[in-house]
Amino acid sequence: MSEAPLKYAAENTPTVLWNDSANPKELADAISWGAVGATCNPPLALAAIKADLPYWSERIKAYAAQNPTASDDDIGWAMVRELSINAAKLLEPSFEKYQGRNGRLSIQTDPRLHRDAKALTAQSVEFSKLAKNIIVKIPVTGSAIAAFEEATYQGVSINATVSFTVAQTIAVAEAVERGLKRREAEGLDISHMGPVCTIMVGRTDDWMRVAYEKEKGAVDPGIFEWAGIATFKNAYQIYQERGYRTRLLAAAFRNPMHWSELLGGDIVISPPYPWQVRINKAKLTPDLDSLKKPVDPKILSALLEFSEFRKAYEPDGLSPDEFASYGATARTLRGFLESVSQLEALVRDTLVPNPD
Repeated sequence: MSEAPLKYAAENTPTVLWNDSANPKELADAISWGAVGATCNPPLALAAIKADLPYWSERIKAYAAQNPTASDDDIGWAMVRELSINAAKLLEPSFEKYQGRNGRLSIQTDPRLHRDAKALTAQSVEFSKLAKNIIVKIPVTGSAIAAFEEATYQGVSINATVSFTVAQTIAVAEAVERGLKRREAEGLDISHMGPVCTIMVGRTDDWMRVAYEKEKGAVDPGIFEWAGIATFKNAYQIYQERGYRTRLLAAAFRNPMHWSELLGGDIVISPPYPWQVRINKAKLTPDLDSLKKPVDPKILSALLEFSEFRKAYEPDGLSPDEFASYGATARTLRGFLESVSQLEALVRDTLVPNPD
């Protein structure tokens, strides 16, 4: 293949490419490969700040001087806002081209609010006003489902995150539909909104491996490379059947199949930058209709032997009350919470450096 596989797929399927990072250099490269949006989360925001630490250290000091009563936490989130605004500017041409459906930069709500739907909604509305092309991430816990409806009703384009299961994607899509219908009933515009629901396919795979070790199973561990893919394909089929207006988004890559097996539908694929480089370097020739092709029945049958996979795959595999305690959700949410703590520590170390 003479051109970048990512760009080839983006130009020849309805599947769009977003970059899984707000790092300006990485985002610029991804745009050259056809990316028309970007996702971010606390670990990625922290990584982007660390990648250009001299610049951000000066910004932290300047902000602290201008806001002497701001806490280290306040300053850290101010930097996340600034990072997001800067990255969003790079996506404005795509935002105009796609009339709001793409061209958006994700900023994630504070994961410490995951139990408070009202606070998540309020922060979503605040973040949505940072730039015209912002999409706001809310974690898919049972407590947060109400925030998806209310934020949508208030005109926020949402990106559901910390999501790994078909049951979570259905709960999100139904909540968004309720929000959209409330807007429509009041004559409010929805034409430029672009809600998406993420399945963190690689983290779904990760959790299956952990569960496999706990269950002391005896199967080919290679089947777990297909767990996230099978879950995503099942969710996509249900979305198509029910006509949800939310698009599915695949993220958290662990292997190239998380791109090559999910092409051809009206969805978003958001690979981390290093995986984009690897896919392009390998010159992979993609199957442009792979999303609609089922997973090998033998692999699916083997996966369904595991209770944790059934929880992910089946539409009623989890109740909303179980979302937050599901292994992949808890592991990821804890990681995001730790990144928030690390960002606060970075601000502290910048303003009060260790003299030793």
